[in-house]
Amino acid sequence: QVQLVESGGGLVQAGSSLRLSCAASGRTINGYTLGWFRQAPGKEREFVASITWSGIDYADSVKGRFTISRDNAKNTVFLQMNSLKPEDTAVYYCAAGSIRANMTSLYDLWGQGTQVTVSS
Repeated sequence: QVQLVESGGGLVQAGSSLRLSCAASGRTINGYTLGWFRQAPGKEREFVASITWSGIDYADSVKGRFTISRDNAKNTVFLQMNSLKPEDTAVYYCAAGSIRANMTSLYDLWGQGTQVTVSS
């Protein structure tokens, strides 16, 4: 069973950058689709980005600002977040699934989340 642990969150000012990491243990992530989701207070968890062998997808709200990448040798997926905005404030979760998707229900494994807070 794969376990996912996120890190790299924090409190930053608008316009700053953060790099989130999600380290997998217990099994290789090579065959998985890996995704980042986020959940702001009082809102539903929403798709941010995903990466799989067939391609990369981003939510419209982060295109051009966020970059997802993976290092299979290190069993880790990253989310580079640039030009952060206050509306990016949320708990960010990484997830692993078997198909390319942007729906939370299609991901089987989840990390515990890391808080990102962007001040104006």
